[in-house]
Amino acid sequence: MALRMPVMTYESTGSARDMLAVVSQSGPTVTFFDAATYELLDVLEVPSEPHELCFDAARRLLYCSCAYVSGYYHAHQGQGRQVAVIDVDARKVVDTLDTSPDHAPHGLALDSVRDRLYVSVEATATEPGGVVVFDAGTRERIGRIPVMAHGPHWFAITPDGRRGYSTNKEAPFVSVVDLERDAFAGRVAVPGSEGLDVSPDGRYVFAAAPKGDFAAPSAARPGIRVIDTATEDIVRTLPTGGLVFPVHTTSTGAVLAGELRTAGGAGGTLGSQENGVLTVFAPDTLEPVGHVEVGRFPLTITSSPDGTVGYVANVVSGTVTVVDLERLRVITTLEVARRGEAGAHGLAYLPAAR
Repeated sequence: MALRMPVMTYESTGSARDMLAVVSQSGPTVTFFDAATYELLDVLEVPSEPHELCFDAARRLLYCSCAYVSGYYHAHQGQGRQVAVIDVDARKVVDTLDTSPDHAPHGLALDSVRDRLYVSVEATATEPGGVVVFDAGTRERIGRIPVMAHGPHWFAITPDGRRGYSTNKEAPFVSVVDLERDAFAGRVAVPGSEGLDVSPDGRYVFAAAPKGDFAAPSAARPGIRVIDTATEDIVRTLPTGGLVFPVHTTSTGAVLAGELRTAGGAGGTLGSQENGVLTVFAPDTLEPVGHVEVGRFPLTITSSPDGTVGYVANVVSGTVTVVDLERLRVITTLEVARRGEAGAHGLAYLPAAR
């Protein structure tokens, strides 16, 4: 497929503006947009098959996981081992973290209290999937925590940095990790899982289930499983009309879910998706408050620091839908350059330096 937009290098304009960073999986690039005007600022090439982003605000660094040599989960031509480290103000790669001997880095989470970066990785021939731990200051690998599943993808931690949770695709559980002891701490039963996030107060984990298996769709009803972090039990399921991949909680406590839509209903084949839906659940009550149409195959969601604007990366359409979360309407749609079928993936909101 031809590149949709030219990959160009722009003169750095410093850090006086908020920015939105967007991964293009087949770019392979990270694109920077002005978060106020949506002007395209820069397109930075990174190692192959970039997936997710995580922003270290204290150091003004952006971490970008690069999962495969080419392809995607269960359909690749080799696993990657790199996490690119990007200076967001200079907009250039300044270092690369090596996950070896582990491979296929996916999810990223930063513990700013203990200054640790957590990177989820797939199973090797001798170890189950797990979370590799880096010292964010020295960028040295300091540990590995097993999650007892093959393919942990999304990983999130509680605000106090004491607990971590991973969704594990085909494994019938969400993994619980004790980050104080660097040890696997248990399972929460789910029928396979996709995205997850933690509420701002650390009280709940929201996990999308079941897994998005296009070859053999699950019979389980799709929705968001709400896990109480005090008891690690599922206390509620937020219903959705379609299969959910990304889940995100805003600073206000609203829960955002990206639902897939296909011409044939649930399931379908990969790439057959029609425009998806962003479903918004209210803070506190977690009742659905509305829906907004987004692009094809929503895969990652983030939001502005004040929780008023949502950003949905749509991997099949290669776009980011920018949504006014108060009025539940689309503000604009951003085009992201790509070379293959996989387009927009990971997202990060980058506040200006203060």
